[in-house]
Amino acid sequence: MNKELIAESFSMGRFEETYSYLSDSIEWNIIGEETITGIESVIQKCEETSNYFKSVTTTFNVKNRIIGDHQVVINGLAVFEKKDEVSFIDACDIYTFNDNGLLQKIESYCITIKNEAMHDK
Repeated sequence: MNKELIAESFSMGRFEETYSYLSDSIEWNIIGEETITGIESVIQKCEETSNYFKSVTTTFNVKNRIIGDHQVVINGLAVFEKKDEVSFIDACDIYTFNDNGLLQKIESYCITIKNEAMHDK
């Protein structure tokens, strides 16, 4: 799997596909919330997030991909639906790979968008 596919899989919530590409010393910084360090802690957070995704109807739409030598940036919109509730999250994930091609750092920016603002999209 190449860097773009690893990044896209992670951004789309298909975390299990990426586990073998995580560096042992990976750092995942969810901006404004928490920083998770180490492969075991990152996988645990992925599993928790995955369980949430399974509890709602989830739609991911990738808007932009920027690919560099050691970095991939994925920008997109996630829609989460459960019963009568709908949440929109505009997200940008910055993935940094080490010289061995393993994912070393993830920076995730997640912004909740009000429903009214979605009519302009």
